[in-house]
Amino acid sequence: MATHDHHLNGDTNNNLAKKPKLSSSSSFITASEIQSEFSHHDPSVARINNGSFGSCPASIVKAQQLLQLQFLRQPDHFYFNNLKPGILESRTFIKQLINAHHVDEVSIVDNATTAAAIVLQRTAWAFAEGRFDKGDVAIMLHYAYGAVKKSIEAYVTRAGGCVIEVQLPFPVNSNDEIVHEFRKALERGKENGRRRVRLAVIDHIASMPSVVIPVKELVGICREEGVDQVFVDAAHGIGCTDVDMQDIGADFYTSNLHKWFFCPPSVAFLYCRRSPSCLDLHHLVVSHEYGNGLAVESAWIGTRDYSAQLVVPKVLEFANRFEGGIDGIKKRNHDNVVEMGQMLAKAWGTNLGCPPEMCASMIMVGLPASLGISSELDTMKLRTHLRDNFGVEVPIYYRAPKDEEVGVITGYARISYQVYNKVEEYIKFKDAVNQLVCDGFTCALLSK
Repeated sequence: MATHDHHLNGDTNNNLAKKPKLSSSSSFITASEIQSEFSHHDPSVARINNGSFGSCPASIVKAQQLLQLQFLRQPDHFYFNNLKPGILESRTFIKQLINAHHVDEVSIVDNATTAAAIVLQRTAWAFAEGRFDKGDVAIMLHYAYGAVKKSIEAYVTRAGGCVIEVQLPFPVNSNDEIVHEFRKALERGKENGRRRVRLAVIDHIASMPSVVIPVKELVGICREEGVDQVFVDAAHGIGCTDVDMQDIGADFYTSNLHKWFFCPPSVAFLYCRRSPSCLDLHHLVVSHEYGNGLAVESAWIGTRDYSAQLVVPKVLEFANRFEGGIDGIKKRNHDNVVEMGQMLAKAWGTNLGCPPEMCASMIMVGLPASLGISSELDTMKLRTHLRDNFGVEVPIYYRAPKDEEVGVITGYARISYQVYNKVEEYIKFKDAVNQLVCDGFTCALLSK
């Protein structure tokens, strides 16, 4: 099977990933068709949290179910004749979407957390095998996703590496602030030349608080400063911001396709720039394809449901029903989330967590200080209260005040905007918070 897959990996399949052309605006999806595609969403909930779990349209759910039934009808036929060519086709589409040099650079895995563990497992082996010295450094952003931080602890710290966090400000006002703090962390990492920075883990769009990170500039700094390798965790990347492997220049890059690219959960890609470093990447699950390269290993890790990985071509067809395709969707989502964020901040007398140009399809909005958000526990209690009593689903971030700060905003809501969202949902959120303020509500009133 590995030989068959290698044969198909040639660039002769590039034509598979060409976006279909739409003849006229009359071909574009209508507002009523969009609502029909997402009619399975709970209508009682203002779902302004696409960032957490994404959203899958009904037509893609149907396509996935057909694939699941094909497998169940005759699993052997599906395995021997459909599975690997289908996954290769999806990889080819992804290769075109992200402007990778070659399809061999693209592997499909379950999610970005899995991809991070694959890369970090390689780092742990380098320590264990003596290629890295004890105390060598991995750099990560303070904004890094919690599961990735745990993975760094499990693989890098446990193997003897030193982890340095880039302390970033929030609210953030410019990319210069991020670049300045990143350079400072790199200097600490090198410690007068006594240690080497082996790996930098950089978010493309930080999850919480949500900010678009200037990854291309940070990758360039890593190259200048002699960082061995750069891994970009872009869980929110594809479908949310521009993703171009040859432009960004990272060694490893991962993004979920179920968050902002309409795939069913769960599917992600892991890009590995063609180099010797690619050869010693392996899937966490060792199965029959071990040693045939990460892409082939990932295409079969045992009997499981691979249907989410196979519908990528159908998802691209869905995205191209919109004017401008996925690029048009990204721009409209960005414009709309900024407008909604500004509306909420004005209504509550607060501020955004970053300038509009530093957000994609999510933005942080300050909540009124009178709500008394004083801990991460308070954010969870308030989020549950909004869900259970107001039908609003939105994540909340706790921003601890500095020693000298009094009466500052300590809670920020992360709102998302996807094609199915309506203005009424954000007004529902605005009114819910206004009602809490009017009632003299504070988080201290919620039971623990």
